[in-house]
Amino acid sequence: MSVDENHSSLSGQSQSKSNAKGPLGLIRKLYDWTLAWAQTPHGFLALCLLSFIEAIFFPIPPDVLLIALVLGARQKWFKFALGCMIASVVGGLVGYAAGAYSWEALAPIFYNYIPGFTEHKFEKIRALYDQYDFWVVFTAGFTPIPFKVITVSAGVCSINLPVFIIASALSRGARFMLVAWLLNRYGEPIRAFIERKFNVLTLVFTALLIGGFALIKLL
Repeated sequence: MSVDENHSSLSGQSQSKSNAKGPLGLIRKLYDWTLAWAQTPHGFLALCLLSFIEAIFFPIPPDVLLIALVLGARQKWFKFALGCMIASVVGGLVGYAAGAYSWEALAPIFYNYIPGFTEHKFEKIRALYDQYDFWVVFTAGFTPIPFKVITVSAGVCSINLPVFIIASALSRGARFMLVAWLLNRYGEPIRAFIERKFNVLTLVFTALLIGGFALIKLL
């Protein structure tokens, strides 16, 4: 199935839902926006850019665009996942540098706009880095925990840079490769499922996102 056909198929059933209000409506519009990128020649570049900035500050994960691109060109699943992973690791390095050299300027933004992120929580994250630096980065890279919080805080705490790079590459690579491979292997059933159950999937995604912030609160 071509990217254009995939976009038309996915968006066709969304027309009656695109005017929905509230959080689901916003996510629906974002999903349609990512599909619009997927049907352009710049879809891969958009994916890499999204993955890059998500590791620094952007709140939306690149998985949505990755899914759309792989569904439209399943033979390119490895290229899409690899580009997504590399861009995320490079973005993570920028986040690391920002934390290492600009934390005083960035701290108010994180404390004011990242739910549950306080100075007390930050000190707990610092303590975790002292004992489990690799696993803190790896867990954040593979799960819904906001990766940008970990990349910046890793720089603030000056964790070992090779450890940071390896943990980021392994976790982001595992996450994006798994998603892309599953779509390549079971693309059509998953595509049909997305068409029928998109609102349910967005609720699950939102719950996972909130769960990631909740984990920070529990630290």
